[in-house]
Amino acid sequence: MKFSKYCVIALCGVALSCTIEKTDYEAEIATETTEYFEFEEAFSVSSGDYTISVEALNGTLYKGYNEIRVKIIDSQSNETLENSLVTFLPILTDANGNKTSCPHSYNLEYNSTEGYYSGYAVFTSESDTTVSWQAYIDFQVDSQSYAINQLITIEEQTNMNLNMTAFTASDNEQYFIALVAPQSPGVAENDLVAGIYKYNKPTSEAADFPDVSQYSYTVVSDFTLFLDPRMPESSMGNHSSLNNQDLTQESDSLYHGVVNYTMTGNWTLNFILQNENGKIIKGTEVPTDFTPGIEGVKSELYIDILF
Repeated sequence: MKFSKYCVIALCGVALSCTIEKTDYEAEIATETTEYFEFEEAFSVSSGDYTISVEALNGTLYKGYNEIRVKIIDSQSNETLENSLVTFLPILTDANGNKTSCPHSYNLEYNSTEGYYSGYAVFTSESDTTVSWQAYIDFQVDSQSYAINQLITIEEQTNMNLNMTAFTASDNEQYFIALVAPQSPGVAENDLVAGIYKYNKPTSEAADFPDVSQYSYTVVSDFTLFLDPRMPESSMGNHSSLNNQDLTQESDSLYHGVVNYTMTGNWTLNFILQNENGKIIKGTEVPTDFTPGIEGVKSELYIDILF
């Protein structure tokens, strides 16, 4: 399934938008989007003879998708712990004491070349006075187990190109879509990458905290995320663009597609989510009408971006 292409509408949008009072995009995007490539330490904690360092891009954990790297160093020998079973569990506690988690990789994978354990976490909210996050990290050395927990800070994601959304679909399951790339898109065809995750409902009562079975999430497999990008501002007439590609899963478990941004400003990524059986479980098609002076209609499943 593909959304219809809107060549005539897109061209009209570019040609006629100058006749409608425009949003001051230059003012809106005055804050420059910084693209981060370097991993730096976000926090560290010690347990016995071991120091556990957790790294993230820019040394900061943000609401949304975060790739994480965990290094475990023996402080006596200064050697890296290799090929251990390392687990990572983020826990959110709200003002009422309720505890939940977020999409994450529980079992981290060891990178023998670089000497770290890798995974991800999709934090669903930033830390504030009513919400706190803790990271529970367990690992083994020979027959001895180590368990630590550390209060961590999740910052607000100021880069709207990395926004996320959480929703309940028609199958009554809870899903999460988090944008992974591009961090800093251009007026061009951009590779669009997203993670799609599902909460696994517990099948038994909770045991001693933290019971991992109560906080289980998986990457959904073989879904399709249909894409229809629009500029919903009334001044832009809700026009779309050509040469977009729907998102499908690749070998890295993430979903890859192409989004064509024809100019800077506010864009809405309208989605329709189809499961592995070809059934649409969330999202609606948006009207194809060019509507200068009227704010564009959005799908029931969407993510807003700005660049």
